[in-house]
Amino acid sequence: MIDAGHEGILVKQYGSKKGVQQNITLVTGRVFYNPFSEYVVQFPTFVQTADYDPFTVNAKDGSVFIVDPTISFYVISGKSPFIYTKYRQKLKDITKTTIFSYVMDAFRIQMNKYTTDELISNRLRFEDAVQNTLDSALQKEGFKLEQMTSGLKYPETIVQAIDLKNKAVQQAMQVENELKVAEAQSKIKLIQAQTEAKTNELKQKFLTPLLIQQLFIDKWDGKTPLYGNSPLFFQNTDSPK
Repeated sequence: MIDAGHEGILVKQYGSKKGVQQNITLVTGRVFYNPFSEYVVQFPTFVQTADYDPFTVNAKDGSVFIVDPTISFYVISGKSPFIYTKYRQKLKDITKTTIFSYVMDAFRIQMNKYTTDELISNRLRFEDAVQNTLDSALQKEGFKLEQMTSGLKYPETIVQAIDLKNKAVQQAMQVENELKVAEAQSKIKLIQAQTEAKTNELKQKFLTPLLIQQLFIDKWDGKTPLYGNSPLFFQNTDSPK
């Protein structure tokens, strides 16, 4: 019985197992076969995920990038006999060897087209190109690429340069903000000085002797001794005898 999510490959053997001639047929469901002259290989057709070890790739200008890829793929329906005939391996072994080689080639082919600056500025376009290159190569082998993540890591020198650039931008923004605050405070002080000058001008204009006398009365407690010249209302108003 061929399990769900699998394709069965019926292999007919003749003579000894060394260099045997094979007639490979795709089978599904319940399969009857002669165990003396035939055998059945089950190939999974559901989505496979492969998380590969990191490897290095050179950009066009020689910079070394690290790639830590993960891909998802599956066997195209009906392609199991072709794959088995060509590789004579289980799918997990093909994934570790042949497919991994295609992954590395796709990254190296595409990265060789980009300088470091171009790669940083066009990372999404680069990854799309890698995915298209890999998908095209895998389809020729009977596989379909479903998804890929590059895990691309920049060289340490590039990371440091980016950090320094970000810090410089942040410092520039901070200085700009401080200048704006200083400018605002300067304007506030100017407005306050102008307001105070206007207030003093109005005081000088409207502070008549009568008003001064009234302010003095409001402040005087009636007991405080007076020194010097007092306001007119404290002076003797009787005519001289």
